[in-house]
Amino acid sequence: MALAAVSVLVFSACGSKKKGDDIITQRIVKKTSKEPIRMQVYHDDRDVAWIGKNYHVSVSREPADSLPIVKDEEGQKFVDNVFKLKVSRQDGSVFYSKQFTKAFFLQYIPENYRKSGILEGIVFDKANGDWLEFAASVGIPQTDEYIPLIVKLSRMGELVVSQDTQMDTNGAEGRSGQSVEDDDEDGV
Repeated sequence: MALAAVSVLVFSACGSKKKGDDIITQRIVKKTSKEPIRMQVYHDDRDVAWIGKNYHVSVSREPADSLPIVKDEEGQKFVDNVFKLKVSRQDGSVFYSKQFTKAFFLQYIPENYRKSGILEGIVFDKANGDWLEFAASVGIPQTDEYIPLIVKLSRMGELVVSQDTQMDTNGAEGRSGQSVEDDDEDGV
């Protein structure tokens, strides 16, 4: 009798089981740091030929505890940054100097970036005629989401800011900076 009961159990255990569509995984919980996250200090110095003379362009980034803390959806805190831009003449005299925070760019960014974004970058791009051009970005920390901005400094010390609406296409630009069109007439 015991042998018969064991045989039934063995045969029923070896039978095929109905497979479900359920996928079982572990839930990944993003851990938040107790301390606010800071970007690294950054400093870039370069000499630039502009309007027939040599200039020295210096851009630096430092996390600033004096600025409001930014939080993401999980409550992680981030320290916003302050950037310092200085353009000096060849003799060392200062042509232009300014400190930038996210507040300077508020009119150029949407509301969600005003609340959840930080000033991530300002970098020298090029000397273009009467202008020195810089690329700037306000982004959501630790994501690929950002608002690209163009900051232009004129030879008269005027600063102009606009959103960068052109995609960087890595090599699809001609020497004049204009987009290069495909010359194929048949569209293939």
